[in-house]
Amino acid sequence: MSPGAPAPQTAIIFTGGINHPFEHAAPVLAAILADAGFEVSVTTDLDEVLSALRADQTALLVNYALRWSMTQDEKYAPDREAWALRVPQSARDAITGHVSGGGGLLGIHTASICFDDWSQWRDVLGGAWQWGRSWHPAPGPTQVKLDLVHELVRGLADFAIRDEVYSDLDLTPQIDVAAWARAEVAPGGRETGTQPALWTHRYGRGRVVYDALGHDSQSLEHPVHRRILQRSALWASGHDTVERLSCAM
Repeated sequence: MSPGAPAPQTAIIFTGGINHPFEHAAPVLAAILADAGFEVSVTTDLDEVLSALRADQTALLVNYALRWSMTQDEKYAPDREAWALRVPQSARDAITGHVSGGGGLLGIHTASICFDDWSQWRDVLGGAWQWGRSWHPAPGPTQVKLDLVHELVRGLADFAIRDEVYSDLDLTPQIDVAAWARAEVAPGGRETGTQPALWTHRYGRGRVVYDALGHDSQSLEHPVHRRILQRSALWASGHDTVERLSCAM
């Protein structure tokens, strides 16, 4: 950084969980955000996240984790000690305070399943997994259609990717959808239909983006998806202009 230049904006990635290669994908995500100008740290410790938010009210909170109560089925029992999470009131207050006060939030893929014992998380993120209704097919070919009027994806093109299509999430009415995804399923398989895959909304004075894609590093590194992630991080962090967002072209 040159003398007198402003310090880079910070991003803290909360990650970890089961059935996803977070240990490989989270560093890839960190590199993508670093290329957009962020100073990035990665942690599986929620207390470290909260400390980072207290230290920097402008930090971008990135949830790329699969941390929830894990009480829905006994198949999760072997992993509960390592990964089950109930969100304490102090963490709820810190996260809602940070975002409503103007801090940015970028939720990726499994963020919609996180924090299932905290009903307000749906309102903060703009949508959440609803047990008994929400579902997804196995990772596979997925078509992504963009709303080219939306500033996050303006100038980009529809694309194909290999990913999971999260389906039938419980959505808030305030979200502004920028992209939709549809899984290519085998004949006789359950159809996902067209599902919201990228949205923005405001929570208090804060900006929020949720990107339902991102199962693994292959998804994150797709050229168009990479640009969307960078633009999403910048927009959530308060950057307004198309010119600034286009740094990720």
